[in-house]
Amino acid sequence: MQISLEVNGERVDVQVLPRVNLADFLREHLHLTGTHVGCEHGVCGACTVRLDGEIVRACLMLAVQAHGGSVQTIEGLSDSDEVADLQAAFRDRNALQCGYCTPGMLMAAQDLLTQHADPSREQIREHLSGNYCRCTGYQAIIDAVESTARSRRERVS
Repeated sequence: MQISLEVNGERVDVQVLPRVNLADFLREHLHLTGTHVGCEHGVCGACTVRLDGEIVRACLMLAVQAHGGSVQTIEGLSDSDEVADLQAAFRDRNALQCGYCTPGMLMAAQDLLTQHADPSREQIREHLSGNYCRCTGYQAIIDAVESTARSRRERVS
């Protein structure tokens, strides 16, 4: 099938098999390997991307379902510096040990921070609850998101 979509601000027109999921399409066809594939059941969050402004699990979507849409991956958010402060906080707080979950965590955390400038620790936990991390125990991740929210509020004030 022929699909057309925008990926990280660039138009993509390509032929794909109807059964190719969005995660595999991004990784194998576009070489955007920041979108990780963990469970392939939508429960680990490693494949989190934005589709038309909403975070989705790319392993649960077919690439053809993104036809006509706008996809943003961690590469797009990183290249635009949208998450530079969040990435720095993850690094500074040691919230990215093995790094496998980090792209999905960053996508979910940025989604939360665009919705809520001052999330509570409980709101952070809830919003990130669909993203698994086997290394950090989550405290460092929650600390990083909380400190980024605080920094962003202070810059605005």
